[in-house]
Order: sequence, then C-alpha cells, then structure tokens
Amino acid sequence: MTDDVEALFAEARTRLRAVPREALGEITEPGRIRALLGSGPRIVRAGSAWRVGILLIDDDAVYEEGEVLRAADPGRRGYAVESARRRAELRAMALRGGFAEGETVHIGWRRLDLASLSAGGSAGPLTWDGGRLAIRWTPTGALMPLSAYLSERISLLLDPPAGA
Repeated sequence: MTDDVEALFAEARTRLRAVPREALGEITEPGRIRALLGSGPRIVRAGSAWRVGILLIDDDAVYEEGEVLRAADPGRRGYAVESARRRAELRAMALRGGFAEGETVHIGWRRLDLASLSAGGSAGPLTWDGGRLAIRWTPTGALMPLSAYLSERISLLLDPPAGA
C-alpha cells in the first residue's frame, strides 16, 4: 500500500476550505405530543460536509453519499409516479425540520470506515487497487485512483466551468 488514507483526506480538506458545505440531515419521527398534533416525521440537521462527487467530507469523517434533495414546499399537485410523491414528501420534511427553502440536504449517507481502509480493507466505494487507493464512483464503473478523483472534483468545485 503506497497511498496514505489520512493524508489524502487531510489534503482534500485543506483545498476545500473555500468551498461552501452542504447540510447532512437525518429523518426523525415525531415525539408523542407532535404526533398527537398531527406533525409528521421531519428531517433534522445532523452536520455539514463538502460534496466531492459521491463522497461527503467533513472535518473528521468521510461519508458515502445517499440521497440529495432541496428543502421545499410540495404544494398541491398530482403525481404520475409514486417516487415523485415520495421526493415531494422528503422536501417537505426537510422544510419542517428547519432547513431553508431551496437548501440542499443529504440524507441516507453512510459513514465510511477509514481505519478499515487504512488496514487494507474496503469502505463503501473505496478500495485498494495494486497498492493505490481507488474509488468506484458508479456501481458498474471501473476503478479510478482516489488521488486523481479528489484532485479533479475539488478543482471543479474551486473553478467551475463557464455556464455551470
């Protein structure tokens, strides 16, 4: 193993300091009183992280991205598919949980075990490939060196292409 897990993410955090973070949220069920008042589940703030492709990086952890949504009032609409109804409900749950209208919220994220990765194992989309840390950034995609992935994604965040 030639790459150092902690060093790669420490360098990433240093480069990301100027990039805004996005909210991490968790779904919570209402307490007994709120349930009696008809208040449904909500998404509450659980921290913040930089979104770097499919990874979410905060000051001391790395997460695999789950679902991304924007807090919004679902309004009154008919839905052609059940998945659209579910997304609208999630956006409303984020609003009820205190997120600002239009704020990006990540839910269903999963903390990656970097200690296991440092010991030669795998963690979510991160694994070893011939002594180099690699990421599989799509379920069926090929492995990409993690250092190149982080460098490319952070460069795009720091200097987005025109019109993006």
